[in-house]
Amino acid sequence: MREVRSLPYEITQEEHVWIPVSDGTRLAAKIWRPVSADDEPVPVILEYIPYRKRDLTAVRDSVHHPYLAGHGYACVRVDLRGSGESEGVLTDEYLEQEQRDAEDVLAWIADQPWCDGRTGMMGISWGGFAALQVAARKPPSLRAIVISSFTDDRYSDDFHYMGGCMLSDNLGEAGTMFAYSTLPPDPALVGEHWRDMWLERAEGVGPWVDTWLEHQRRDEYWCHASVCENYSDVQVPVLASSGWADGYSNAVTRLLANLSVPRKGLIGPWSHKYPHLGQPGPAIGYLQEVVKWWDHWLKDRDNGAMDGPMLLTWMQDSVPPSTSYEERPGRWVGEPQWPSPHIDWRTYPLAQHRIARPDEEVPESELHVESPLSVGQFAGKWASYNAPPDLPYDQREEDGGSLVFDGDELTETCEVLGAPKVRLELSVDKPVAMVAARLSDVHPDGRATRITYGLLNLTHRDSNHDPRPLEPGKRYQVELELNGVAQAFPPGHRIRLSLSTSYWPLAWPAPEPARLTVHTPGSSLTLPVRPIRESDEVTGPVFGEPEGSPPMTTTVLQPGDQRWTVSRDLVDYRSALEIVKDSGTVRLDDIDLEITRRAYERYSSVANDFASVRGETKWSMTFARGDWEARTETHTVLSCTPEEFVLHATLDGYEGANRVFSRNWHRRFPRDLV
Repeated sequence: MREVRSLPYEITQEEHVWIPVSDGTRLAAKIWRPVSADDEPVPVILEYIPYRKRDLTAVRDSVHHPYLAGHGYACVRVDLRGSGESEGVLTDEYLEQEQRDAEDVLAWIADQPWCDGRTGMMGISWGGFAALQVAARKPPSLRAIVISSFTDDRYSDDFHYMGGCMLSDNLGEAGTMFAYSTLPPDPALVGEHWRDMWLERAEGVGPWVDTWLEHQRRDEYWCHASVCENYSDVQVPVLASSGWADGYSNAVTRLLANLSVPRKGLIGPWSHKYPHLGQPGPAIGYLQEVVKWWDHWLKDRDNGAMDGPMLLTWMQDSVPPSTSYEERPGRWVGEPQWPSPHIDWRTYPLAQHRIARPDEEVPESELHVESPLSVGQFAGKWASYNAPPDLPYDQREEDGGSLVFDGDELTETCEVLGAPKVRLELSVDKPVAMVAARLSDVHPDGRATRITYGLLNLTHRDSNHDPRPLEPGKRYQVELELNGVAQAFPPGHRIRLSLSTSYWPLAWPAPEPARLTVHTPGSSLTLPVRPIRESDEVTGPVFGEPEGSPPMTTTVLQPGDQRWTVSRDLVDYRSALEIVKDSGTVRLDDIDLEITRRAYERYSSVANDFASVRGETKWSMTFARGDWEARTETHTVLSCTPEEFVLHATLDGYEGANRVFSRNWHRRFPRDLV
């Protein structure tokens, strides 16, 4: 990334500002703004997240916000109540209180003498969620938003549940927030009050996964703050982006299809990263595009921000299977609108272990699969972060426990853009069962690169609100939508569809093994084929070089460690996936703060015992400066029986060598057809 040191506006920075909200709680903010804003007010950009402006996002913030401020905007970075130096306790995500606080913050911003009354919101992940959700509440000053890696549907397309199947990230991300929500504020900003704030958080916070396990179907809890409930609530222009390696790629095209406001979509090859920091590459000059967007919608400049395709996406070329990539070869393609008139939906019947031709008559047959728990060990993570390497590996071993359908060898390039669909006529022998569908690019030498996938808890076949058990032996027609993708399959390759009845540890398995029978010819694969037309291609340089402000200086005091290990013990048949994300110890030089972070996750099972699956997360985080040191340690374990989920969690806080608090949780939750 190119570091830009000379910008149009000289800026000033306020390290710590209190913003009062309506119930008297004070939220902590950091502000960058042009010096000239004292006399010539400017529009303001809000980023509103719980990830600690003082330290954990400080380096990233130093790249983004000075850059935007240097282009004539005030940038306000606010920590949610109960996070960072903000007062209160953070007890869950996307609460009504969180959104009311955001409205209060926007009103406070609009009333500042350096604000011209116009605001925008931007963010990635939680910040993208927050901007979209607040936009749906129509605060008067908000004129546009810029969002990355977000969703509009909290139940069906987030890290909690997918197709009614519970994701292991439901535990993994709960472990992250269990750690983050119990961290202390910095005494250098809040004074001796820091300890009282820390203890208040320790007493008021629990492992969030317990709330998420209380809502295993799509009820009002998930409908709250899901913008898909009423897209018309969003009345401001939206610039939305994500990456094909991210878990959040589907919402971009849904917004393009369902919003009526001015909107643009951008999907690259990236994992869960901002596009200018995008991995796998190529990263792009995203901040330049953001400035262009704000200039158009907040400064009324006629700069062509809305010119060109509604959707720009990276059409990925074929690559060998790998758990990480530095770059994904491909090219940018554009669509004038979404759904695109260029997409040709082609349906291929499923025959006996084959993807038949569209016009082929398929004889009746029954195909059976009962997958072992090992299918899914090479699935990668639901939302890739590209560190440690977490993309799906060669699918051939997974295919050994799956029902596989291969297409004919391709004689010309086939490009797909959109969400493939699988229609199955099936029967099962248990009342609760799942199916995982994977689409792979099979190379001439047999290697199989997973392109996309989808999950369906078959009790959710008709509704996520009202799941119903299956009647063993009865035939059902179900449809399964896979994640959207842009992928080119070259000549000589084959397209493969694989079906399995387990996908652990990406998704929690059913209570017991199930035998799935697929009936032909009532089953099919539908692909969104994008015919290659020269007139549709995007020519010339699409984006500039990635750039931003110089990052704040840091010193690595102890290097970190990243690991992703799959193990199998052939004595007692124990299998495990172990993930280490150790950031080592880093000093933020400007504030002389040392930060140590280590996260560990383990997902295990024994043989084919579906009741043996177990997930575990451990976090240890330490902040130190001089003779001050505070450490939080969290540990969460989720196991199950055929009837229940069993949760055990611990929280310990240390001031120096002394443990100052310790809490334990133990709860059981009935399985609700999951």
